[in-house]
Amino acid sequence: MAAPARRTIELFYDVISPYAWIGFETLCRYQNKWNIDLQFRPFFLGAVMAAVGNRGVTQAIKVYGYKDLERNRDHFQIPMVKPKNVADLFVKGSLQAQRLLTAVSMHEGNDAMENISRQLYLRVWSKDLDVTQPSSLMEAAQKAGFSEEKAQSLVSRINDQEIKDKLKDNTQTAVGHGAFGAPTIVVHMDDEAHMFFGSDRFHLIADLLGEKYEGPLVEYSKLKM
Repeated sequence: MAAPARRTIELFYDVISPYAWIGFETLCRYQNKWNIDLQFRPFFLGAVMAAVGNRGVTQAIKVYGYKDLERNRDHFQIPMVKPKNVADLFVKGSLQAQRLLTAVSMHEGNDAMENISRQLYLRVWSKDLDVTQPSSLMEAAQKAGFSEEKAQSLVSRINDQEIKDKLKDNTQTAVGHGAFGAPTIVVHMDDEAHMFFGSDRFHLIADLLGEKYEGPLVEYSKLKM
């Protein structure tokens, strides 16, 4: 009997979102178990929010959100640590990091995308390190397994017009699917695109795929500090 065809899932994400990190790690853990073709789609969350008029969160939501992240950290065993200056993080933004991810997506394979995404998430939401300066992006790329020469080549491309255009295209595609935040997960089945928002909809994605959601699957984690 032939193996069932792999279903495609697009993950639209931005490393500035800790919930997108949860979605990223969970889909990475499930991609073989669910027999899915996981496609990484870096987008720019700030542009998504502007496009749909999402003005962010209230102070009350922020207070709750930090506690919620602690709970998710423990449940999924993802080493999240609240940055010392969250406001500064969002002022600096993630544009350069997202452009680097876009460059990698255009010139490297899925394994490279998974590795560099994870290193950027670790820098932002575990080690409280910069992801805006070229030297920082270089370090992340090398920790992801790129040689110094290759890392330099990728970082040098982040201001190329084709990289900017591709990131804009990913962002517009996500908005076209109905995105209003991160992560945005699009499941392609039977010539239909099914959009899910957030890191707490995996049981519904499993139902759509005809699979089982079995929790955080910590034993499949590839996280290394």
